[in-house]
Amino acid sequence: MIERKFVAQKIKEFQIEEYITQNLENVGHSHTKMIKTPLGEKIVIFASRPGLIVGRKGQNIKQLTRTLKKRFELENPQIEISEVENPNLDAHIIVEKIVDALERFGSEKFKAIGHRIMTDVLRSGALGIEIVISGKVPSARAKSWRFYSGYLKKCGDIANYVRKADAQAQLKTGIIGVKVSIMPPDLKLPDDIELVDKKEIKVEEIIEAKQEAVKEGPKRRRKRKNEGEGTKVNE
Repeated sequence: MIERKFVAQKIKEFQIEEYITQNLENVGHSHTKMIKTPLGEKIVIFASRPGLIVGRKGQNIKQLTRTLKKRFELENPQIEISEVENPNLDAHIIVEKIVDALERFGSEKFKAIGHRIMTDVLRSGALGIEIVISGKVPSARAKSWRFYSGYLKKCGDIANYVRKADAQAQLKTGIIGVKVSIMPPDLKLPDDIELVDKKEIKVEEIIEAKQEAVKEGPKRRRKRKNEGEGTKVNE
């Protein structure tokens, strides 16, 4: 019984996230996070343009709250909007930009769109990016075009941390699929090599010099003592 409750809860959360993603278009929506609090369900929406989600005098956010409460039977949904710090490093936002550009300018300028987006992402500090556009582009036959630059891992444990997203653009010629993979700059690779700073070497040399001075201390004391006794005898 407990397992069924957990599964039902996760299915409900997935349906809410999917509904929000489908209804929030052209607002730079990244992802949605649900947090259960004592007051009710807290829904955090991450987007690059939070003003469009809120709407004029908060009309859009109020309508979304009423819809979620009625459709998914939520007691007290609390919606919070969080702005994405760097939209060019978010795969979901980049996919939305490419789809919007294709639907606006058509499939004839897909190369210019791909290269421009790829340049913006790399300038933001990404280690690598890959964009795959598949469909009837630009001819009547379906093809796949791949734009890539930088360093991108596709296998191993590091590949699980690569940010990925996919979407579809609806054009007159048909549906075009878009896939984006971005390797973030804060991802630490296992083959990264860090050079030891010279300051650390100097510290080690100072420690060794102190240790030698401590060892030579008793010898110097004996030598001074012997020299003192010799002067007394001469007197």
